[in-house]
Amino acid sequence: MSRAIRWSDNDRYFGPFTYARERQYKRLALVLGSGDDDDYPGCRLRASAFGHTLIVALPPIIKPWRQKVFATSWDAATVARLGRDWYWDTHEREYGFSCSEGFLQVFLGPQTHDSSTTKSWSKFLPWTQWRHVRHSMYGLDGEHFWTEPERDMRLGRGYDWEAIHAAQEACPSMTFAFTDYDGEELTAKTRIEEREWRFGTGWFKWLSFFRAPKIRRSLDIQFSGGTGRRKGSWKGGTLGHAIDMKPGELHEPAFRRYCAENGMTFIAALPAPLVSGRTG
Repeated sequence: MSRAIRWSDNDRYFGPFTYARERQYKRLALVLGSGDDDDYPGCRLRASAFGHTLIVALPPIIKPWRQKVFATSWDAATVARLGRDWYWDTHEREYGFSCSEGFLQVFLGPQTHDSSTTKSWSKFLPWTQWRHVRHSMYGLDGEHFWTEPERDMRLGRGYDWEAIHAAQEACPSMTFAFTDYDGEELTAKTRIEEREWRFGTGWFKWLSFFRAPKIRRSLDIQFSGGTGRRKGSWKGGTLGHAIDMKPGELHEPAFRRYCAENGMTFIAALPAPLVSGRTG
């Protein structure tokens, strides 16, 4: 009898059946797979819907894909020991479909992770996606400073990275002194940005008339040195990132909140000559 196949950390096994309750991923799928005779052994049929996944272990009704590869890097001793100068490159065959978070995949055979041999098709479903429509920056009191001009990829007008960088450099900013968790004194430069997304892409942009836009106002933070408990390690500390701002928040209240939530001690806003990041 075929053995049950591991799928997640929440598996339950019943003979050749594997059941998993998936709370994070809401996928719809029906996939017949061969296994690859290595990390994913054994043929199986997987069905997923409404946060539930059921896998049935099957006899080897389809075989893994394999291709003979001549090992040009092997030395003579290895070839003599094995009695050959080649090996099998083996991958799974899959047939079926999977759809998760608006991303549809159709599996049509070998899944080799190589575009020249993989047989699959995928696409984001336009009636499930959000499109980015606006990137703005704001001043010290929350007043509008700059909005990125509308772009049209069809006309060759994509991201103007130079214009965005120039606007970021010129946008009014504030600089704060603070103490990191280990007592090191650093500074942080902050800038207010806002982005907007509307529902639907392509022919389905009209769906945005029926759903409210998503708007995220964030405080962009650039530190004068690495921060956090990873600094000094091979991973390195955080040099900058962005946090969501609460309604009505400005630079200082948002940064004070960030310090309190991350084991840092707020010291003060630096004097006015260092507050503005305007250039020219």
